[in-house]
Amino acid sequence: MSQTVRSLPHPSTASPARPGPPPLTAQPAGPWRVLVVENDARTAQTLTRSLERHGHQVRTAATGAAALREHHHADVILIDLELPDVDGLEICRSITAVCDTPLLAVTARDSEVDRVLGLQAGADDYLVKPYGFRELLARMGAVMRRARPAATAGAVLQLGPLVVEQTTRTVRLHGRPVPLTRKEFDLLLLLASRPGAVVTRRQILQQVWQDTDTPRSRTLDTHVNGLRRKLGSGDWIVTVRGVGFRLGQPWNSPSPAK
Repeated sequence: MSQTVRSLPHPSTASPARPGPPPLTAQPAGPWRVLVVENDARTAQTLTRSLERHGHQVRTAATGAAALREHHHADVILIDLELPDVDGLEICRSITAVCDTPLLAVTARDSEVDRVLGLQAGADDYLVKPYGFRELLARMGAVMRRARPAATAGAVLQLGPLVVEQTTRTVRLHGRPVPLTRKEFDLLLLLASRPGAVVTRRQILQQVWQDTDTPRSRTLDTHVNGLRRKLGSGDWIVTVRGVGFRLGQPWNSPSPAK
């Protein structure tokens, strides 16, 4: 019979299927620097020991304030949304606004609304307690693969003055760096990899947020507006009403008559 955690199960334990992104078994090479943001000291200690047995380096934070101090040391963050000083969703938003470190919400909040809010706040995945440790490792591996893709020959996309570098996850416009959040970069990369083609809202939600259950979410529109603002023109991302978005070509637009 499977063991599950509030105190973590043995790593060989299989966990039951549940709604959410499909579990993946293969993992990219580690070890990783893991930040565990967990209010319960026993749970944090047990999770730390389990991760260290698998070769990972672990730091812990018991509060949101501590998480904000420590997150820049981590390759991946596991965060419980029940924190004593501030709601974990706010910490997710704060971290993803300033860095692209993969973040997994690991929490007892188990409703569909909770999962949607967690993903909208910037979590790359959402795991409900109690959970199996093998599933946790699999989901960590999945978000690390998405966040650290292997270098490819087509790692640099150039569209007029816009340059998107996949391996370094950097963007330059007219030679100047454009600071983007992780999701903004993923959204721009998806559109830039299909120049001129319309990408549907469902495709974007699936590939950038790994979530197709929130088609009415304003999260996508918020990120599109943020990208337009940072790129300095609404012409960079064209809305195709009722369908999705495509990358524009403002550098080819005729100059306004003087």
